[in-house]
Amino acid sequence: MDFSKIATDWNTKIQNGEQTTVDVELDGGKIVTCALMIVLTVDSKDYIVLLPLDENGQNNDGNVWFYEFILNSPDGEPELGNIEDDDVYEKVTEAFDLYLDDAEFDELVDLPEDESEDL
Repeated sequence: MDFSKIATDWNTKIQNGEQTTVDVELDGGKIVTCALMIVLTVDSKDYIVLLPLDENGQNNDGNVWFYEFILNSPDGEPELGNIEDDDVYEKVTEAFDLYLDDAEFDELVDLPEDESEDL
């Protein structure tokens, strides 16, 4: 999976714990705190995957939200945009599924190495 420079930079921040949550204002003014999962690059555009959290900082339903990730300047705050096109939304969800499959595969590959070190 290929990532843009912006996606790579932000994913590094997420992995290092520098950027962990963002508040999203929904229609009607409700604010939801979301954990940042990953910034994906699909067709040369960046999209962010957010995990909405409840008031206890948990996500019990496993739902994630997808937004366009807009960064107008390297030092600026990113903006989130709705994904209006159904075909684009489907591509982003497919990219996220691929990312999850890759992450799961990496865990499975690492597991035997960890066990062999303990012996």
